[in-house]
Amino acid sequence: MERRRFLSACAALAGMAGVGEAPAEWVTASPRLYARSRLVDTFGAPLKASKLAARTNYVFNYPFASTPCFLLDLGRPVAGADGILRANGAQYAWTGGVGRSHSVVAYSAICAHKLAYPTREVSFIRFQSDRPPTSDANVIHCCADHSVYDPSAGARVVSGPAPQPLAAILLDYDSDRDELAALGTVGAEQFDAFFDKYDFKLALEYGAGKAKVPAGDTTVVRELTQYCKQTIQC
Repeated sequence: MERRRFLSACAALAGMAGVGEAPAEWVTASPRLYARSRLVDTFGAPLKASKLAARTNYVFNYPFASTPCFLLDLGRPVAGADGILRANGAQYAWTGGVGRSHSVVAYSAICAHKLAYPTREVSFIRFQSDRPPTSDANVIHCCADHSVYDPSAGARVVSGPAPQPLAAILLDYDSDRDELAALGTVGAEQFDAFFDKYDFKLALEYGAGKAKVPAGDTTVVRELTQYCKQTIQC
């Protein structure tokens, strides 16, 4: 049932481009599907969605080997949202949380402002469950320039210079097995700009031409604290 509902939602979003009454901007804001990649733990076993710690940063790479994403269990049901705006004025809809409690969401971890992202050494962007002096609780905060996103509302921009939300990762949830897979994105991708900006760095880390390789049939999920050495707090 969960998978059928997900696929129906994707079909509805994609199909809006062909509806006579739909505004023209929906044509450029449809979901983009990539190869299906099952989320696994560090031992290669399928990740169980119910085992995710609530309000904790997890990262995985999708849809490419070098493009990081956040996986979050927000600890409460999260409804979908429509009318989310990209920087070019195009609108799109987000299907909301998945999992048994509809609380699991995923977003690209590449900031929509200056493309800060979690690296092996340091991360300036992360989900914060508490309330520090400079922001609110339960938001994704990029400390590079203080762009703040709401993960419970399609990663809409709450404050700061980011011109648009983080791209959402479309998740397929198998309720019988309690397993997750990434299928695509919705919203404004930053991948081309990311590869252009960090071309030399990514080539050193992944090898020449390998940063753009698709994530593969599986992608490993790790806690952010295991993925990078230091997370900047602000």
